[in-house]
Amino acid sequence: MSETATNIAAVKTVEGRVVSNKMNKTVTVLVERLVKHALYGKYIRRSTKLHAHDEDNACNEGDVVRVSECRPLSKTKNWRVVEVITRTGK
Repeated sequence: MSETATNIAAVKTVEGRVVSNKMNKTVTVLVERLVKHALYGKYIRRSTKLHAHDEDNACNEGDVVRVSECRPLSKTKNWRVVEVITRTGK
């Protein structure tokens, strides 16, 4: 087996909405997903808040962004903003 194939891992990327940009170079991103209930089969909306690194402080509240996983940058921050998909009208 070649070493390049074993060392390369898939980078996890998710999309979410910025709910806070009060910190310096950090945004809080709300990621929502649908999960099927095990017994009843109804789809339930579940959410997770992630802290993401925003190098240029370019994101505002309400923006839809794509974030990818990276090495830990602080105690709670191990995601990085890749791109801003949709900007708010403010």
